[in-house]
Amino acid sequence: MTDLFVPLHSLKQASWFKLICGASYQHLPAVRSLTLAYTLAGADCIDVAADPAVIAAAQAALQVAPTLAKEAQQRGFSYKGNLPFLMISLNDGEDPHFRKAEFDPTLCPVNCPRPCEKVCPAQAIVFHRRQDNFSGVESQKCYGCGRCIPLCPYDRIYTSSYMSTPQAIAPMVMSAGVDAVEIHTKVGRLAEFHRLWQVIAPWAEQLKVLAISCPDGEGLIDYLRAIYELINPRPHTLIWQTDGRPMSGDIGDGTTLAAVKLGQKVLSAKLPGYVQLAGGTNSYTVAKLKAMGLLRSAELKVLSAESYSHHSIAGIAYGSYARVLLSPILEQLENKEVSNTNVKATVRLEEQPDLLWEAVELAHSLVSQLKS
Repeated sequence: MTDLFVPLHSLKQASWFKLICGASYQHLPAVRSLTLAYTLAGADCIDVAADPAVIAAAQAALQVAPTLAKEAQQRGFSYKGNLPFLMISLNDGEDPHFRKAEFDPTLCPVNCPRPCEKVCPAQAIVFHRRQDNFSGVESQKCYGCGRCIPLCPYDRIYTSSYMSTPQAIAPMVMSAGVDAVEIHTKVGRLAEFHRLWQVIAPWAEQLKVLAISCPDGEGLIDYLRAIYELINPRPHTLIWQTDGRPMSGDIGDGTTLAAVKLGQKVLSAKLPGYVQLAGGTNSYTVAKLKAMGLLRSAELKVLSAESYSHHSIAGIAYGSYARVLLSPILEQLENKEVSNTNVKATVRLEEQPDLLWEAVELAHSLVSQLKS
């Protein structure tokens, strides 16, 4: 069972770390491995797609993690067996996080240099895969970053967007041990947000956290205030996720500037709740926040949680950067699936101790920046 004290304490201490597996990322072995590695590294929240199979994969990893707590401590990690919150993402309208790239590989010229394959951070685009000669987009791996679209020399890549269907999935996911919900919205969609919230509201009491993710836009602060007034019943804990530059953290250090700038804007509005960065976050984010005085400092420790939540960024969510950081490990696991047997069988991360602790070490290198 989730130890509520640890994740909520991290929020209050401005050291909340969230892993974003991806609102449309459905590669089950990777979700399981990412969840396990980042849990052992000290993550406070794991954000996954609102898909029963994805939720189950994350929960399977969460069940394994406490059994490895003793070895984690022996290896110098601070993990003590507590569990992060499990969060699902929903959207109230079209959103880049809820889409997949698609194209017909039979239309691709033989001599195409395939820039789409090279740029894909999820390695979701493949041509003539050895074991089954597959070509195209592996839908379960694509998380909708869209980087491949402008690079296609023949303009043949498009995206397929989808909407959350909370009427169908809300009862199921709310009874499946989900601790938190994140709603992706944007300025001008108050009516759509309200409709979605009305579906979720009956389960609001059992949610530990509600996160509102919104990119910048004209009238942003007024929009967020309107959302706050609309939400009823009030969630136990509210997080404003500032989506600076979505799904870009692995591109380079500069992408974090948009996330920090937007976080500063929302923080200065002093909305009820906590402010957490996302969208472009990477290894540079903590240093940038410290340089700008936006992380909780020693002089703020005398303030109440309610007071310093208006002075400090409470946490950071890492998505594409956190996943790409572990991609060499995930790739090795996937290769073992292929080489071990003619019938593809999943190789679990905990079954490969060397890879497991290498993955935890990599994850910890990111988590510890915020926790320390």
